[in-house]
Amino acid sequence: MSLVEWGTQIIIDVIQTLGYPGVIFLMTLESACMPVPSEIVMPFAGFLAYSNGTFSIIGLTIAGTIGNLIGSIAAYWVGLKAGRPFVLKYGKYVLLRKKHLDIADSWFCKYGELTTFFSRMLPVVRTFISLPAGIARMNFKKFVIYTTAGSIPWNFALAYAGYELGAHWDDLTGIFAYLDIIVIIAVIALIVYLIRDYRIDMKCDATKK
Repeated sequence: MSLVEWGTQIIIDVIQTLGYPGVIFLMTLESACMPVPSEIVMPFAGFLAYSNGTFSIIGLTIAGTIGNLIGSIAAYWVGLKAGRPFVLKYGKYVLLRKKHLDIADSWFCKYGELTTFFSRMLPVVRTFISLPAGIARMNFKKFVIYTTAGSIPWNFALAYAGYELGAHWDDLTGIFAYLDIIVIIAVIALIVYLIRDYRIDMKCDATKK
């Protein structure tokens, strides 16, 4: 079994074991800025809806949206209470870099509060937009409404895509070996980045002392 297959199997096992709560759990992690992409979770959930019939697309959409809302609220409060410096300092441990926050900030400044609606249907930005919303002290009620409304079509589309791909799922396994190479390179790059960043922090702390 390849690395990618192993990782996706974990996601499938979580969903199969926990059912809809498993989808909520995984999507909560994604919206709380953890490296659990909805682009993997929801299509696989849709595939399970096709293969065993224990899930429905509507049910998966609701579960995914609930998870998005819980995780987004958590990220919102981190931004609200801790602020940008805290996010930049510790975000690297969940693969959140300054450029991600800058992108989200740019969208938020350009389009205002509606960004929390439209960005829910965009890769990358959707994961981190809650942080600048909290930092900007966006009205919490509007935040909840826009987050929920924007998450519904995204989750529905991904779950439905997984359902429609169900009959051809085996045809996709051939690409997993190639994806493994990408994953290995990404992991090595991440380790190097974290070691380098840690050494820089240590030097800065030593200088301050």
